[in-house]
Amino acid sequence: MTRALYHTTHDLLFIARVTHAHAHAHTHAHEVALDATALYPESGGQASDTGTLRWTDAGGDARVATVTHSRRDKAAGLIWHALTGDVPPVGTPVAGEVDAARRWRHSQRHSAEHLLAQAFVRVNPAFTVDAVNMTGPECTLDLRGDPAETHVRAAEVLLRETLGRTDLTLETPVVPDHDLHRYPLRRGAKVSGDVRLVIFRDGHGGPFDVSACGGTHVPRASMAAPVVILRTERVKGGVTRVTFMAGEEAGAFLSGVYTDARRLAVGFSVPVERLPERVETLTAERAALAAQLDALHAAHARTLRDASAAQTHGTVTLRLVTLPDPAGLLPALTDLNPGEVVVAVTDAGRVGIGSAHPDLNAAGVLRAALNASGGKGGGRPDLAQGSTPDVAAFTHAVRGALTTPA
Repeated sequence: MTRALYHTTHDLLFIARVTHAHAHAHTHAHEVALDATALYPESGGQASDTGTLRWTDAGGDARVATVTHSRRDKAAGLIWHALTGDVPPVGTPVAGEVDAARRWRHSQRHSAEHLLAQAFVRVNPAFTVDAVNMTGPECTLDLRGDPAETHVRAAEVLLRETLGRTDLTLETPVVPDHDLHRYPLRRGAKVSGDVRLVIFRDGHGGPFDVSACGGTHVPRASMAAPVVILRTERVKGGVTRVTFMAGEEAGAFLSGVYTDARRLAVGFSVPVERLPERVETLTAERAALAAQLDALHAAHARTLRDASAAQTHGTVTLRLVTLPDPAGLLPALTDLNPGEVVVAVTDAGRVGIGSAHPDLNAAGVLRAALNASGGKGGGRPDLAQGSTPDVAAFTHAVRGALTTPA
């Protein structure tokens, strides 16, 4: 059994002994179990610590890439350390060291997850946690209760004000499960026996959040700040996924966003605070120019169509027009004279047929011509569009189909 030191000490250095070792047959990766470790194993949505092991007997050292609980024999209570580098033999005393920066980031993320979940509960008790993930800088909180954007922003503001105005300190008592009713747990404990609680309590003794948790946390809630919600999305099962960042990672992200915004603001000759207004103006101008361009494409396409020579195939009056831009395809194929059929093609391979003839099915002719030219598409009896790699073969097939109206 591996004794977990990460719950009882904040020391990132430890001494232990190798109790088990093995190599994966397929990956050839080596793992060792120790009689004690300060390296936190992946669990509860939190990624594992990384670090180093050193042993003086043979002057060896190895990087600890991942740490996991035993999956082969849960009853043994072993914690396995996947190594890159040398492998110490069973019985070797080793000195371990936890990567401090990684541990700190993970603790900030995990504490922020607890605090943000509590903020949502205080906005509406229906917003309960379904799942969490803190394995990367962008963490996720899956919530029941269908929070709207106003609820999301309210939770973010509530937490920001709490962290800025209240000194919440960490307590991690271990209590028997029959005493859990004495604590205002945010969600029920999933373990039995002795249960480790994570409590963030204010200076007056009142708890802000109480959760059963085996993860690592910061000693003061303010050390997880800032906590920034990046986005929300609906996922399967009626769950809303809240993506957030916390602590130093959130600070670096916000600094990068501000740097980019300031650079853009300089380019637009406006202060940063007026950047949204400037973007909205440019977006409106772009939409107006796009509408004007669409109108010009439509007018040009119809001018080219009406100027093209009309050909008679039985009772069908055919116009074949080559357009310089696919944007003119739809205008060229609509608003036709009675009995008229227009075939429009572009150099890019976009093609279409518009039919104002009661006996000619544009979709049927288009499909036949696309089959003959290796293209794909479809549509209605009066309008059909598609793409082909061989425009000449398409045009030839259309002329053949129009020898007799289809």
